[in-house]
Amino acid sequence: MSSLILFNKPFNVMSQFRESGDKATLKNYLSLPGYHPAGRLDYDSEGLLLLTDDGKLQHRIAHPDHKESKSYWVQVEGLIDEAALNKLRRGVLLNDGKTKPAEANKILEPEGLWKRVPPIRERKNIPTDWIELTIHEGKNRQVRRMTAAVGFPTLRLIRHRTGSWSLGNLQPGEYREINVM
Repeated sequence: MSSLILFNKPFNVMSQFRESGDKATLKNYLSLPGYHPAGRLDYDSEGLLLLTDDGKLQHRIAHPDHKESKSYWVQVEGLIDEAALNKLRRGVLLNDGKTKPAEANKILEPEGLWKRVPPIRERKNIPTDWIELTIHEGKNRQVRRMTAAVGFPTLRLIRHRTGSWSLGNLQPGEYREINVM
């Protein structure tokens, strides 16, 4: 039996325990000796970050060979259309190669979503939309690059699921521990 921490990483927090200049790190929120992140979540992204004290479980979650899907709520600039969603579904050509096909659907703003601190930049004359995007790989800043490539830059990015583990009702900075076989 292994232990897994489901942590709601706040915006502008590094996905590491070691100090990083004046940037906030996991150490500002968690005191869990022996635990390490299973994967990463960018400094300017929010949401589910998994941590474990089991190296084999960490490898199973983070290594691309195991293909744990990752689902995100993405607020984009502009009103996204079906043509852009279809491009995401087929895979998008980025400067480091084509992405694998993704699951992409327009959604309403997720119910009960917390306010981001600081808030996103808003332009009064440019509306925003929300999509749910599920990817099956993990290229650097992939979701942001994918939405930009189809003409809808990401304004806010929240991972709500990795594999079968989900954020649930955890608020930013909160975590829960579960046991995994």
